[in-house]
Amino acid sequence: MEPESLRSPWFRAFVAVGLLHLVLLGLDVSPWDSISKCFCAPLLAVWVWRSGGPRLLVDALVLCFFGDLFLELDGLFVVGMASFAAAHACFVTLFVRHGAAARVRAAPWAMVVYVALAVGGVAWAWGGLEPVLRAAVPVYALLLVATATTSLAVDRVAGLGGAAFLVSDGIIALGEADRLDSADVAPRLAVMVLYLAGIAMLAIGTLRHDRS
Repeated sequence: MEPESLRSPWFRAFVAVGLLHLVLLGLDVSPWDSISKCFCAPLLAVWVWRSGGPRLLVDALVLCFFGDLFLELDGLFVVGMASFAAAHACFVTLFVRHGAAARVRAAPWAMVVYVALAVGGVAWAWGGLEPVLRAAVPVYALLLVATATTSLAVDRVAGLGGAAFLVSDGIIALGEADRLDSADVAPRLAVMVLYLAGIAMLAIGTLRHDRS
């Protein structure tokens, strides 16, 4: 990836709004923390589009925006989760098209580690999850593992992004299961730092791979 791409006003706007969101979240400035959050993924999507990135990556980031939006609305947690699931389906499809499947089969160690982490996390959260989430969480965990594994097979930066996304959503699941205090600012900040870093590295790594 050319350094000029990271100096794009769209990428700089993503970084600026992301940092603003973290400050607002830390200070619990509602509803501006939620509003700023919902601008992050669209700004990154526009950057990818203007940089000539793949359509599936743009689609994934747009779906992340809808996931962010629905998670902020009462009673729509599962809808937001479904939107993020669709985003991960786009990520996985994109990386498989870049040859990830063959590389994972040749070196499956990362997949084994991620599956073990996901199974452990789901088992820890299971007893505290609402019935509707018990059906959705294992499927979503599988998609997170698929994104983390296939992204790493394609590009190391993208792989770090996939791992950050997995950990971020793992913290959310533990909060929903009351294994963590979701009202505490520290877990919420950790979730957003990992999420914003995750989608940024997924985008950067994919563009870098495409241009190499």
